[in-house]
Amino acid sequence: AIGQIATVLGSLLLVRVLTEHLDPTQYGELALALTVAGLVSQVVMGGVTAGIGRFYAIAFGKGDLQSYFIASRVLLGHATLVVGAIGMLLSIGLVWLGYSRWLGLTAAALLFSVISAYNVSLSGIQNAARQRAVVAFHGGLNSWLKILLVLVVFLSLGNSSVAVLIGFMLSLLFVTGSQILFIRRLIPQECTHAEDSISWARQMWTYAWPFSAWGIFTWLQLSSDRWALEAYTTTNEVGLYYVLYQLGYTPISMAAGFLVSFLGPILYQRSGDASDPKRNAAVDMLTWRITLITLLITVIGFALAVILHRGIFALFVAKEYQFVSYLLPWMVLAGGFFASGQILALKLMTDMKPRAMTSAKIGTALLGVLLNIYLASVAGLKGIVGSLVVFSAVYLVWLACIAFRKPAVMSK
Repeated sequence: AIGQIATVLGSLLLVRVLTEHLDPTQYGELALALTVAGLVSQVVMGGVTAGIGRFYAIAFGKGDLQSYFIASRVLLGHATLVVGAIGMLLSIGLVWLGYSRWLGLTAAALLFSVISAYNVSLSGIQNAARQRAVVAFHGGLNSWLKILLVLVVFLSLGNSSVAVLIGFMLSLLFVTGSQILFIRRLIPQECTHAEDSISWARQMWTYAWPFSAWGIFTWLQLSSDRWALEAYTTTNEVGLYYVLYQLGYTPISMAAGFLVSFLGPILYQRSGDASDPKRNAAVDMLTWRITLITLLITVIGFALAVILHRGIFALFVAKEYQFVSYLLPWMVLAGGFFASGQILALKLMTDMKPRAMTSAKIGTALLGVLLNIYLASVAGLKGIVGSLVVFSAVYLVWLACIAFRKPAVMSK
């Protein structure tokens, strides 16, 4: 708990540090660059990291962790090669379109995304192994180390969005190295057959590919808000929106992420390979209760944000950003709705049914993209905030319908 509280506080303090050193336009450039990192995490690495985290408990139960670790390295290696190919294509496209000034920022974002994916994979394994103190320690360490290293890079290279990404990368490199030292204790030393690791890799990819398939659409939704603002307003507005996103949407999403990380290994272990109806029913009941609690917390958070939004912005962001604080409660509401949906998504992952989420993931993502484009064109920043609320609410309802739908009874 202490480690995860430290992570949230570090993330909030980071917003203060960045807004003190970057103007809204520079902050908007950083937000746009991070959409490139999002492309990698959602489309390329997202499915791989999900598969690695889900299959640890299964491999442990079957006593075949050695093959599992080899398969995990193979999947990460292949995904890294794909990221390299994407980087080359993006670089060629930027030069061809005359946006060469974005090359450095794009390269930094891609490197950051790869290192981040490796760190997420290692955290997923540690979490699945129930090494929660290790996971919380590294999460908190990364949040505070980012602040220190970003400030060091600012002193060396000046204030810029590229400098921020370099600081983020240095922090992740240090944390990932520490993760590797801890995780070596989990790797058994006995030999394994190559065909066993190939079998694990195939199973993990079969589980993981739907995440990458719908990741294309979820990335479009996650990125289209910033790019729609860039197209219809200014980069300055993108920076203001990103601050709202970090203070309103991100904290409650992080809290839900911590909850999912805590519960995931428990639910995975309780359900096993999801073939026992009684064990599945117990998981369903627990998931439903947690979802209701998350929605209650969301309502409380919305009410507090209505009352305290000015004070929150005065504490966590520079003065030139504070005039948009009135939109904070709606960002909290959107974050809470989406977080509740993610808990329901965990249930489907526990049931070994990630493909059941495909319709909801793709459908809501396309809805979000259309809403972002239209509402940014007619209402600017306010429109994008409203779009996020509608998208998150539809996502929650759609996943609830899928997660708690009773299977059809076959007639004789």
